[in-house]
Amino acid sequence: MASRLPSAPPILPGLAYIRPLGSGGFADVFLYEQDMPRRNVAVKVMPSDVRDPELRRMFNAEADVLAHLSAHPAIVTVYQASISADGRPYIVMEFCPGSLSQRYRLERIPVPEVLNIGVRMASALESAHRAGLVHRDVKPSNILVTTFGTPVLADFGISSSLMHRSDSEVLAMSVPWSAPEVIAEQTPGTVASEVWSLGATVYSLLAGHSPFERRERGQNTKELLRKRIARATYTPIARADVPESLQTLLAASMSRDPARRHGSAREFAEALRAVQTELGLSATPLEIPEDDWAASAPVDFSDSAMRGPARSQIVREDRRKLRTTSGVAGLARDEDTEFSAPSRQRAKAMPLVVGVIAGAVVTAAAIVGALLLTGTLG
Repeated sequence: MASRLPSAPPILPGLAYIRPLGSGGFADVFLYEQDMPRRNVAVKVMPSDVRDPELRRMFNAEADVLAHLSAHPAIVTVYQASISADGRPYIVMEFCPGSLSQRYRLERIPVPEVLNIGVRMASALESAHRAGLVHRDVKPSNILVTTFGTPVLADFGISSSLMHRSDSEVLAMSVPWSAPEVIAEQTPGTVASEVWSLGATVYSLLAGHSPFERRERGQNTKELLRKRIARATYTPIARADVPESLQTLLAASMSRDPARRHGSAREFAEALRAVQTELGLSATPLEIPEDDWAASAPVDFSDSAMRGPARSQIVREDRRKLRTTSGVAGLARDEDTEFSAPSRQRAKAMPLVVGVIAGAVVTAAAIVGALLLTGTLG
């Protein structure tokens, strides 16, 4: 998609705009402050000039995927999704102040930290795969860091179903971390290609650059990267503190033949945990849901509708029926109007009751006064 200027932040109920956070191919992200409960949130918004049903489909799918997966401790949390007053779909998410986007290029990340990140991301992907979903864009910049320093996987904008594929499905990729079969456009994404991308991401965090990147200027065009990835020749990481077992593990995850890679994200995580044990480190816990969870909320990847909150409409005939209905059935039907204003009949009755009481008080006072004057009560 051609580059574009960021859209203006929308006016959203209960949210106060603070500043922009970033802009991508088909959405902008802004920082807002939520009023109740008070907290900073990241809001991902489709620009107002987007009319492509395919992009709306991808946006809806991301909201639904995150809603299903965001209870996972290694996946960014989504709070709500709706449509702004000016008609733009948006997703309100957990605000993560950090990212691994540039950190791995600027500093030497310790091996124990990288292993921990790898296991957590593998757990997140295994959970997605068990729900029948593939992320399709695993890379360092899509690993965010929460305010508590916890890495979480984000940006499911081009995620897809493992079971239901369409011929018109968008093929999207981040070339430096994409598997050879994805580069060759043989598949939009599989568990095996996710294992490759995760292995390439762990490699990048250790090496300070993507696996097939070269230090020489002009040697990292997309076309040159595609050719190197197609050959898939593993280059060992030039760090003395990276054990041989980890080099072997990463080489297997980025094998040109998908069948020779780890069979699942969980298998990749277990291999990383074995390296942790070898180094005398505590193994990072696997965070994988129960089997019953996987199919609890299937995502409809074909939905391109403009979805938002439904506006309730009360028909006047129904309101008249509510006023004349008595008994348990009447109370049940009136549950939705619990906080509504009093009915007109009750409003009219109130002044009459107050007037009668006030008149009685005045009359009683007059009688007592008369008795005092005549000395009757003396």
